[in-house]
Amino acid sequence: MSGPAGWRRLDGRVVLVPVVLALLPLVPTAAVMLVAGTKPAGVAVMAGIWAACAALLAVATGLDWWFGSYRIGEERVELRKGVLSRNHRSLPRDRIRSVDLTADPMHRVLGLSVVKIGTGAQGDGELKLDALARSDAERIRAALLLRESTADGAADDASDGPRDGELARLRPVWLLYSGATMSLILAVWGAIASAFGSFSELLAKFGVYRLVGEEIRAVPLWLAIGAPVVAVVLVGVLGSLLLSVELWWGFTLTRESTGTLRVRRGLLTQRSISLEESRLRGVELAEPLLLRWVGGARTNAIATGLSDAEGGKQPDAKTLLPPAPRAEARRVAAEVLREENFPADGFTAHPRAALRRRITWGLLVALPFAAAAVVAAVLGWIPLAPAAAVVPSVALLATAFGIDAYRNLGHRLHGAYLVGRRGTGLRRTVALRRDGIIGWRFEQSVFQRRSGLLDVVATTAAGSGRCTIPDVRAGNGLLLAEEAVPGLLTPFLEPAPPINTREE
Repeated sequence: MSGPAGWRRLDGRVVLVPVVLALLPLVPTAAVMLVAGTKPAGVAVMAGIWAACAALLAVATGLDWWFGSYRIGEERVELRKGVLSRNHRSLPRDRIRSVDLTADPMHRVLGLSVVKIGTGAQGDGELKLDALARSDAERIRAALLLRESTADGAADDASDGPRDGELARLRPVWLLYSGATMSLILAVWGAIASAFGSFSELLAKFGVYRLVGEEIRAVPLWLAIGAPVVAVVLVGVLGSLLLSVELWWGFTLTRESTGTLRVRRGLLTQRSISLEESRLRGVELAEPLLLRWVGGARTNAIATGLSDAEGGKQPDAKTLLPPAPRAEARRVAAEVLREENFPADGFTAHPRAALRRRITWGLLVALPFAAAAVVAAVLGWIPLAPAAAVVPSVALLATAFGIDAYRNLGHRLHGAYLVGRRGTGLRRTVALRRDGIIGWRFEQSVFQRRSGLLDVVATTAAGSGRCTIPDVRAGNGLLLAEEAVPGLLTPFLEPAPPINTREE
């Protein structure tokens, strides 16, 4: 519905979304109350109050919709909303860097999409249109991202041919790699723990905890410990697979003629995420330990405007490829960078002192566990033989992790990119554009100073704001920085004094 001076209201069906979502829990809640012994009259009263609250919510949402409007102008995108307190937000069109579309199940049923328009800036750099008809959302996205500058850039890259269009599409078998993704497993068990907490009193009332305790006491100790562990692993893996299906089903990565990388994914909640290539400063190959053991990896974007204010971590919008075979992750990374291949070998080895540091830190981390085993044996809590076996086992494991961390350490210059690799629990291989480096930091602890090592930190406006190459020989670190970005360090360096070769 158009208003004066081009102002339009959001789609009227948006009023139904919060009302339906508010009424949906009514049926299961009433069922639980009846099972718990609540009288039907009490359930009816609860349902009436619930329905009245939903009606009030409908009135409030309807007023918010009626007094809200948006306008797509030649120079700005504007949004006005609010009943008692009016809010007017505006974004310049020439600063728009992304237009993302999201549709949860309720929006999909109603044929709606939520449009998020971003400038790449933190804080108030986003404008949200909730919600529009799906066709209108796609039209607005195309209009805001199609600019002459990006169109010209796309024409210049026409020679790339195969690199345009679809870059990657999910194969269902790749979803199996999600079973080795610890973050998804932890997310699943976090949801399960939250559900148990919500129904804790009901479970206790029906004696579920008592029955479980009796069953545990009736079986051998090894089975009482082993069965729950196996169950936790299996439930976590299965849950992570189901969660991955919801997150990544229908995943496609395409390069559009507007100079934009577009990711589309989602089974129930569909998402369309845009990333302007001019904001791209590199890519990251992330290989968590379990995923690395099964030969998998993820591909992430390093781009301006993607960093999260909390902890400096990038949000989910950075993902260019979900857990997939390592070779596929490298191929997609190379396609995104418009390179022939992604550098995965040929790294410069770091000094042996870096190996000693990692083994030492591993042993220091393992020391409390070994000490706990010794104390438990002295107090008689566990037999002496198992405690004696814990100490060398923990030391051997810490040493193995230290060696693995050292083997994963490396750096190199690859064309227009500075490439660094590090980590063992989470191995990261970062390819950062050298022209995206805006400064250098050289960090050196007391222990590094004794070993002649330092950390070379390339600062950038993208991602977490830094790319660290740890434990480089001090002289080599300066040479690496100067070779990566010639002239950037020159104003801060003093010429070395001339060497006096004359004999006294």
